[in-house]
Amino acid sequence: MKRKRKWGDRSDAVWLKDLPPLNRIMPGIMPNRADNEAYINVEVDLAPLYAYLEKKNAGRTEDKYTFFHVVSAAIAKAFVLRPRMNRFICNHKVYQRNDLTVAFVVKKHFNDKSEEGLAFLTFDDKETMDSYHQKIMKVIHTTRRDDVLDTSSGAMNIISKLPQWCINLIINTVLWLDKHGWAPQALIGTDPNHASIFLSNLGSIGLEGGYHHLVNWGTNSCFIVVGKKYWKMDYPDGGEGVLHEVLPLGITLDERIGDGYYYSGTVALVKELLAHPELLDLPADTPVEYAIKR
Repeated sequence: MKRKRKWGDRSDAVWLKDLPPLNRIMPGIMPNRADNEAYINVEVDLAPLYAYLEKKNAGRTEDKYTFFHVVSAAIAKAFVLRPRMNRFICNHKVYQRNDLTVAFVVKKHFNDKSEEGLAFLTFDDKETMDSYHQKIMKVIHTTRRDDVLDTSSGAMNIISKLPQWCINLIINTVLWLDKHGWAPQALIGTDPNHASIFLSNLGSIGLEGGYHHLVNWGTNSCFIVVGKKYWKMDYPDGGEGVLHEVLPLGITLDERIGDGYYYSGTVALVKELLAHPELLDLPADTPVEYAIKR
């Protein structure tokens, strides 16, 4: 049962008033999201994912499961189990989102002249890897169609044809509306900067992983870059070296929505899910045991 909307709530989120003093005051002291970035670098061992993908793709000739699908599902499940990650700060207030959403940019065709589309989907509390895969493939196929535009891209195409002074006026108006939670869905409906999790799959185009900034526009508090896989030598307990393949994740967070310990627990949970990806076949709200390594 959804909470009844109260004064100060937004259409997409609930205003959290009962917070520790520091969490209430910090958005006023440091109001800009881009000034409050915390960056975390994570390396994922690919051996369990290779085994998992081999099973999931057995007999498939199209719409195969990929590293990106599994990684994004693991991060979304971690957000379900650790709901403070699904917060954002806007207009000096801390909000808890009503929905958990995942977004990424889709290249319509792999060439320099091809346009990009915006993919935006909701991740439910009972989501499984299979149901999420169906959603993600559906939105990818739709986004790659040349005759279909997502709502945000369609609105931008119309606005971009106007005189520059008019574009500036509209942008300033929309920025003000968005600050108060009143921006129309026709403009922000599929904008990744309004998603819980904004992902960039740079590895798919052969680029290294790394840091990506947050932006003050929108409500996104978590940007994740999935980089190009590579081989790495580790020395467990100072012993003999072990060569294994890893996938880099660059996670940029708004440090005002949580503390370092909460973020550490979230990263530990993501690592646990990717070390045992079969856990993603269970409903997303199924608890998972994990430990923070010190």
